[in-house]
Amino acid sequence: MAEVTLLLEATHFAAEKHRRQRRKDREETPYINHPIGVARILSHEAGISDLAVLQAALLHDTVEDTDTTLQEIEEKFGQEVRKIVEDVTDDKTLPKMKRKQLQIEHAPHCSHKAKLVKLADKLYNLRDLNRCTPNGWSEQRVQEYFQWAFQVVNAIRGTNTAMEKSLDQLFRERGVAA
Repeated sequence: MAEVTLLLEATHFAAEKHRRQRRKDREETPYINHPIGVARILSHEAGISDLAVLQAALLHDTVEDTDTTLQEIEEKFGQEVRKIVEDVTDDKTLPKMKRKQLQIEHAPHCSHKAKLVKLADKLYNLRDLNRCTPNGWSEQRVQEYFQWAFQVVNAIRGTNTAMEKSLDQLFRERGVAA
């Protein structure tokens, strides 16, 4: 199957899984904008054309935020995509603060491909936070997210210069040490 077809299959799958979800911004934008935006950052800004990375970017929140299983990801998209998605998926049965700490600790041990998805995800989320504070978030919570994201990014430095440069600019603008 042609790569473009496989990429569209992942886009369609993610769109179906996230179809009823909205982002927490004031406009309540469709959630699917997020994984598509993460894949776009990878392709347009980071120069990534690896099919498995782009598919995983599109699918990175399906296991965490929908009824999708890792087995389903593997059956539809293969073992490599499954592994990348697994590496970037938080265990939602754990308390939020524990999940955040585990992301910092786990990030350096992820595959290079998972680190790429993680960087693009953080870049998308931080840009989104700068664009619009989510409903129910204080400015302090936004700043705390930036500080936490900085720790995750620091744990995987050396993964992609272009994304790290963009992230560092956002961190500097927020007064987070870079």
